Amino acid sequence: MKTHILWDIDGTLIHNSPDGANVYLEAFTQLTGAPPLHRITNPHGMTEGQLLSELLQLNGQPSTMLDDLLTELDVHTLAQHDGGFIREAVAGGPEALREVAHRGWDNALLTGNGPLHSRYKLLAAGYSADDFTWQNSFFGDRSPSRPHLTSLVTPQLGDGTHIIVGDTPNDGIAADAASLPFIAVATGAYSVADLRNTSALLVVDNLVGGLEEVLDTITQLTERG
Repeated sequence: MKTHILWDIDGTLIHNSPDGANVYLEAFTQLTGAPPLHRITNPHGMTEGQLLSELLQLNGQPSTMLDDLLTELDVHTLAQHDGGFIREAVAGGPEALREVAHRGWDNALLTGNGPLHSRYKLLAAGYSADDFTWQNSFFGDRSPSRPHLTSLVTPQLGDGTHIIVGDTPNDGIAADAASLPFIAVATGAYSVADLRNTSALLVVDNLVGGLEEVLDTITQLTERG
């Protein structure tokens, strides 16, 4: 049976970027004709569907605008990419993907971002689209929450070992909701101490010093079946 490693993106494979989030504000402004008066204060671990729905609600806009807002977001994401916007991969991220693939495990994504936004974020940080199995990945642009997103994993991937790797307590909550194992990396907005208060089987500072522990934990889960 196949082992699927479902990587989060922001804070896990790439560093969070306040400037990168400008595309949300630009898309909202373009669609509604005015910038949002109220913003989401803690977006970490939210899906895009959840974040944008709440942004619309906070600013008195109808929820029916979500699809148009997502379409506008893709336009601004592409423009940002074409403008040469650079993101930063976390230390050890590319090596972790290589080691996972070398062991015959599948690198896929479970992210709050949509497919296009995910692709251009990763490319801007120096990853390749070929690093991931996109048909085995899960995207949150139309998902109301991470638990909803993780609920799709086993029905779609079937039997096997499916492991969430993320950087927020919300990743852990979502993994728990679907009875999936969770490995936490403290390369995002949350500390090791924060992440140890989750159900994570393993918490590491980063994917450099912690990579062997991550690989050992995946091996144990794979052998357990």
